[in-house]
Amino acid sequence: MCDAMQTNPTYSSLVAVGDSFTEGMSDLLPDGSYRGWADLLAGRMAARTPGFRYANLAVRGKLIGQIVDEQVDAAAAMGADVITLVGGLNDTLRPACDMGRVRGLMEEAVERLAPACRRLVLMRSPGRQGPVLHRFRPRMEELFACVGELAERHGAVVVDLYGAPSLADPRMWDVDRLHLTAEGHRRVAEAVWQALGHPAEDTEWRTPMPATLPPGWVNRRVADARFAHRHLLPWMARRLTGRSSGDGLAPKRPALLPYEPHVPLRPDGPAHLAGGGDGAGRDR
Repeated sequence: MCDAMQTNPTYSSLVAVGDSFTEGMSDLLPDGSYRGWADLLAGRMAARTPGFRYANLAVRGKLIGQIVDEQVDAAAAMGADVITLVGGLNDTLRPACDMGRVRGLMEEAVERLAPACRRLVLMRSPGRQGPVLHRFRPRMEELFACVGELAERHGAVVVDLYGAPSLADPRMWDVDRLHLTAEGHRRVAEAVWQALGHPAEDTEWRTPMPATLPPGWVNRRVADARFAHRHLLPWMARRLTGRSSGDGLAPKRPALLPYEPHVPLRPDGPAHLAGGGDGAGRDR
């Protein structure tokens, strides 16, 4: 069981488990790799603790069954102080989704990870406002209710990003409408930082963004058409054929090693850049 929450604690290691949200899409770096909230969080934790170690096992497109099979045991064996687990949302976005199976796999993951760390962090993922995701919200909310129940049972921390108004704002989301911008990832890192007992550096992740004039009708329709052509239709095709843009990809930080702010691209190199900087062809 993870230990009781401390104020301003010191942690010596972090392992991140999950899918594209934790891998860091769409927080694109100049060398073509992705950073994301987990890397940002690790950097802040490393600044407080000499010798801090970090691993990120997350790979885009992974379903909760794949996360359990490919990442959970490896993460548990690392003996890290903090483990973050975010998964299951890709399952809820599939045309056919067995929510009973998803809940069971989430429970299996938590049962393995909670005894293996000082602090297990779970999340209710942020949800962008819009018609495309609206039909999936009942499944998403069922998943998030399961996350809350598991956290209470196993003493884990829950970061409620789903209830954060700023992270529901379309301006926090990349053009693919599935992944947060760099600013969105920064706010998630701050949310997890605070959930781990550290003092707040800002509260922007909790508060709505300042109002601005919405784009005109013509601009919205052009953006919708571009989104459908570049992102929605390829995404639907992958869902129907069972393919994922994460197929064959290895984790970007597979070993629990001393934190370094910049790491080289995976050995697969440009393969994970097929969508370019605009998010084309991406999975969660």
